[in-house]
Amino acid sequence: MNNLNILKQLSEAFGPSGFEEEVNALISNGFKSLNSFERTEDGLGSVIFSKQNDPSLPIVYLVAHMDEIGYLVKYIVDDGFIKVQNLGGWLSQSMINQRWTIRTQNKDIIGISGIKTIHVMTPEEKRNFYKTNNELFIDIGAKSKKDAIDIGIRAGNPIAPYSKVEELNNDRLLGKAWDDRVGCSILVELAKRINNITLPYNLNFVFTTQEEIGLRGAMTTAYITNSDICINLEVGVAGDYPYMTKDEAQEELGLGPSIFLHDSSMLPDKNLQSYIEKIALNNDINLQYEILAGYGEDGAMYQKSRHGIPAINLGIPTRYLHSHNSIIDLNDYKNGVKLVDHIINDLNPGKINNIIN
Repeated sequence: MNNLNILKQLSEAFGPSGFEEEVNALISNGFKSLNSFERTEDGLGSVIFSKQNDPSLPIVYLVAHMDEIGYLVKYIVDDGFIKVQNLGGWLSQSMINQRWTIRTQNKDIIGISGIKTIHVMTPEEKRNFYKTNNELFIDIGAKSKKDAIDIGIRAGNPIAPYSKVEELNNDRLLGKAWDDRVGCSILVELAKRINNITLPYNLNFVFTTQEEIGLRGAMTTAYITNSDICINLEVGVAGDYPYMTKDEAQEELGLGPSIFLHDSSMLPDKNLQSYIEKIALNNDINLQYEILAGYGEDGAMYQKSRHGIPAINLGIPTRYLHSHNSIIDLNDYKNGVKLVDHIINDLNPGKINNIIN
């Protein structure tokens, strides 16, 4: 799989929080021919690919999460419409009149979140139709509750956005779940690059579950091995479009990967930040910086685990996060791969100890 193919496959894969099996299978398939990695899986379904196993060497973690925001079937109303429970941070207004994939035991079912026609809306409804996710319902064409049950709908069925990848102008890519299939794709590509290289430290590629509902996979994987450094690969919040301001988000598409200097879950390790900045400078990779009031990501859980693992969040700028369709720039993606590739090949026990101390 080349860059574009793995990105497309991971973006279109079905994988709401707690239901990451399809994403796990794609990633595991990408590692199948890489004989220098050992695969393990934790109780939550997070998967770890470990390179080398010398307990005397430092351990570096590269992390990305497999899950995307989605829904669960909550219950079926008598006339066959489906009410839902959100998995992750949805904005109610962005859910209106969208297509969804509901995964049942035997097949996927497509539905649409219904909306009242504008012809009968009150002025207030036109301004703010969905006030909460409790008002959301999905129409699968069922005529009754029994009809929906007969085709396989059950409480607890997972639901994900129905959205296909499209190539746009200027190396832009439109798709769902870049958060965080971008990070997953970067790790798969890096693993292929270093498969035949002997590193002077232990390296774990970690693909976590349930990030969107509380960093749960990060919590368990942080304790599986004694990581010395954690670099989390995520999406950044691009703000380069109408009605966004620099006060809200500072990243722009096409200007390179980013370092998160602040979000609601963590501050980066200063030594690790300085080291990565030097790597970027020495290899002519432009870095952006992001300071957000909100957000939250797996690196924060590693940072708070055990003795306090030096951690940092690297992002690939992304427009329109946590919705059916988001946009990335392939040049940012390629530079993100390039940056982490240089980090992997530059690190050694001495530099890792300098970061820790």
